Amino acid sequence: MIKIAMGVLLSAVVLLGADVKWEKDLASAIDRAVKEKKPLMVVVTKYGCKWCDVLKKETLQTPKVAAVLNRDFVAYEAVMEEGTVPKSLMTPGTPATWFIKGKSPMFEPVMGAIGVDDFLYALDTVKQEYAAPASKK
Repeated sequence: MIKIAMGVLLSAVVLLGADVKWEKDLASAIDRAVKEKKPLMVVVTKYGCKWCDVLKKETLQTPKVAAVLNRDFVAYEAVMEEGTVPKSLMTPGTPATWFIKGKSPMFEPVMGAIGVDDFLYALDTVKQEYAAPASKK
């Protein structure tokens, strides 16, 4: 009976998804990322963007992705229509996912709605690059 109850509970959690802890504004997101020594993930979205919704609902709300983001990253959503996208992060398309170290982007943005496995791979790559010592030139 306990196994059945646990199975039902686990299924409910997976179906409902998980919530990413989004920062309210970019300044506090940057401050927290620097203070906690974590990469900042900025997802640039636009109202009515189908692929933005797919990314947020099908990839970012997956329990495994949300857990990694909440543990190892600081997350912020910048919405075009709200004027919350810094000029340096403007792109011609959405969604655009930027990863930032300090105040500088680490790479070009990940464009579009990518699947869970590819997103987890990207997060792992960002964590490794973030932790790597700066190269001497």
